[in-house]
Amino acid sequence: MTRRGLFAPALGFLAAACSPLSLLNSLGPRDPGARRVARDIAYGQDPRQRMDLYAPTAPGPYPILVFFYGGGWDAGSRDLYGWAAQALSARGFVVALPDYRLVPQVVFPAFIEDAAAATAMAAKVALRHGGDPDRLGVVGHSAGAHLAMMIALDRRYMQAVGRPDLIKAAAGLAGPYDFLPFDVAASRNAFGRAPDPTLTQPVTFVRPDAPPIWLGHGTADVVVHAEDTTILDARMKAVGGRSEAKLYPGLDHADLLATFSPLFRKKATVLTDVTAFFHHNLG
Repeated sequence: MTRRGLFAPALGFLAAACSPLSLLNSLGPRDPGARRVARDIAYGQDPRQRMDLYAPTAPGPYPILVFFYGGGWDAGSRDLYGWAAQALSARGFVVALPDYRLVPQVVFPAFIEDAAAATAMAAKVALRHGGDPDRLGVVGHSAGAHLAMMIALDRRYMQAVGRPDLIKAAAGLAGPYDFLPFDVAASRNAFGRAPDPTLTQPVTFVRPDAPPIWLGHGTADVVVHAEDTTILDARMKAVGGRSEAKLYPGLDHADLLATFSPLFRKKATVLTDVTAFFHHNLG
């Protein structure tokens, strides 16, 4: 996994209560023009299979985004990332913010199956809050970017929930997409039992008919190196797929998502770039 130093051992720190990103939820300012309109929506029987919904205050219809937070597949909570969902929503989207089951309760592929189930449920429930299920995209940060790319590229997951053509566009922020072998704890614990490790990797599933994807990465990221983004982008383009990639000079792993906050938005145009991609591809 670390032929490129892909993961730092402390990947899960990003979802801890003391992390800079989670502090933005309790201490940072929120974007006006959007609010949480529903909470604890169930998409399964497990307590972790719940989501919140954010929507613009003006009437829709709006495209739908499903945002997956990171945390090394073993940490994280939607209660820490409402600020990021609201930032997206304020730019003209109904945004679903799901939790998903984590290691050690589950291992691959359960958390990806949760991402697919949450996305299918988001299309249903967002309709009553001004969302248009015919214009749905997925986006994630770090391990959440891995989830977003897996359900967008590997057809099996959305087929399993009966919505094979639901995802119309996908974006990944600082995501791990090509991280074999599994040589740190986070990857071993999450994926080490997979009979075929290649089926855990988004790069395995590049295809010309995939939804368009956008990939962003900071050049100073030492948790997940930017090479993952450039590799996936190159592989997608090599097979004739639609892919965009942008590297942000000097941004580290947490910075990339922190720029969604009004406190750090002047640091880089990540939020503007992501939402422009989705508006272009979702209408």
